[in-house]
Amino acid sequence: MPADVRIGLIGTGAIAQVAHLPILRKLKGVQIAALCDSDAAKARALAERMGVDAWYTDIEEMLEFAKPDAVVVCTPNHLHEVHTLSALAAGAHVIVERPVAMQTAGVIRVLKAAEKARRHVLVAMNHRFRSDAQAVHKFLRGGELGDVMTIRCGWNVFRAAKHQLGWRSRKSESGGGVLMDLGLPMLDLAMWIAGRPEVERVSASLHLSGGGQVDELAGVQLYCERGINIYCDVSWRFVGDGERFWLDVQAGKGSASISPLRVFKELHGQPADVTPTGATSRENLFTQSYRSEWAYFLAGVRGEVELAPPEDQIRLHKVVEAIYRSAEERHEVKL
Repeated sequence: MPADVRIGLIGTGAIAQVAHLPILRKLKGVQIAALCDSDAAKARALAERMGVDAWYTDIEEMLEFAKPDAVVVCTPNHLHEVHTLSALAAGAHVIVERPVAMQTAGVIRVLKAAEKARRHVLVAMNHRFRSDAQAVHKFLRGGELGDVMTIRCGWNVFRAAKHQLGWRSRKSESGGGVLMDLGLPMLDLAMWIAGRPEVERVSASLHLSGGGQVDELAGVQLYCERGINIYCDVSWRFVGDGERFWLDVQAGKGSASISPLRVFKELHGQPADVTPTGATSRENLFTQSYRSEWAYFLAGVRGEVELAPPEDQIRLHKVVEAIYRSAEERHEVKL
């Protein structure tokens, strides 16, 4: 039998504890080799609770002594690039939480380092792995709904207090506010479902937080090739009954949406509900998306599937940079 894939986890914050560690503990063929966090007490306590033998406060020491085959980077945004580069230099494959870097130039550096090291990097855009998003993507790629014309998407949450945001409220550590936190993955999902069209121009409006450092509401429109339009609305200040998460597609021969999954196509001149039916999983879509993402990544590490370099993240970051420029200069920006 092949040896277990040894995983090192860098950063033991919320996403590590809520998403990655619970899934890794249940996956077959995986060993959590070590945890690493600058907070020694936190790293030690979590290692004991999760039954992980080794914990570190220094990344280089973890890479040298734990010798992980792969690393998952869950640190604040401004550390993603440097931690990914360190892991690649040590010969480890990497899953890195979004964004892979703060700027487009950093994304390019990571891609070059991965190519040089002959190691895989997967950016944790977990929404692509949601079962409802996968179903919509399959309908569109199969041509059943015709050409995509418009995608409207958004993610609205309520985070009242500054302490709930932590480092995300500090631009030097986050790179931006709600647009980087919620907008980046929503735009990634929309562009992926649309077939990765070239974005020709963007228009955006951002509202800054009371402290003025980062945006807490964002409205974005992307004008893409072939007449495709993508609208995105994200907010940290949504006051309502829980959070809102949606993506709606209008295409030439039908429409589709997620959360919940609904698919309609034109048949004999009438709209027909062709939403897939079948056994529903008791697993929530958040957990399912991360589990599927890890399964895909590990299959790539084992050589069972080909993991393409995340070159699409270069385009995505250029779009985000144009969005911030559009909001600041208050006019449309061409790419």
